[in-house]
Amino acid sequence: MTYRLLIAGALALASGAQAQEHPGHTERGESRSGNSYANPSAVIATELAFAQAAQDKGQWSAFATYAAPDAVMFTPQMVYAQGWLKGRANPPIAVKWQVNEVWSSCDGSLMVSHGAWQHPNNGSGWFTTIWQRQKDGSYKWLLDHGGDLTAPLAAPEMISGRIADCPDRAARPTPMPSTSQGKSKGLPPLNPALHAGKSVDGSLTWQVTGTTNGAHSLVVHWKKDGHDQIALSDTVGDQ
Repeated sequence: MTYRLLIAGALALASGAQAQEHPGHTERGESRSGNSYANPSAVIATELAFAQAAQDKGQWSAFATYAAPDAVMFTPQMVYAQGWLKGRANPPIAVKWQVNEVWSSCDGSLMVSHGAWQHPNNGSGWFTTIWQRQKDGSYKWLLDHGGDLTAPLAAPEMISGRIADCPDRAARPTPMPSTSQGKSKGLPPLNPALHAGKSVDGSLTWQVTGTTNGAHSLVVHWKKDGHDQIALSDTVGDQ
């Protein structure tokens, strides 16, 4: 199967999952409880392109291309990704990964992907990535989080794409384009104990906390079914 067909299949699956999750949305993506322009399939397609770029251009080259200026990753300590990746040699064989699930804010300004990875030396694990919409409508990753597994993560029958509830019109902040606020130079010092972010409309937030022994946890909250709920919670290491 060609890469183009893989993307087409994934987008079809994502669209189906979105329709099942949100029967109250119109064909334009407008919710009966408020306007939603979220499109989880856009991040699914970005994940597919990102994974293919790792195979075609090299693992770290792909990570740098798809990272926001202020993206962070763990090496194992929290670092700004662009600084750590700059000039770094690619491994001979890149890791492979597949996206399984996507959670989106109502406005689509922030999304979270989760899936499985396989190391060329037969190791496997999971990953969670925070994606932020840029001025041109593309997505760049803000946080790369992941860990090892003793057994491979089971693949789902269908890639799921879910969207948070839209805030009440009166409660919504003034719409602004969601772009990375960091600069490639002069970034503020990282606080390894706490790093966080949120969507423009506030319907999805994330927070990663770290400990002195190198462990770290990510919690993603979103507005769903009228309540603030945990969409995803990941932990790496012993806290």
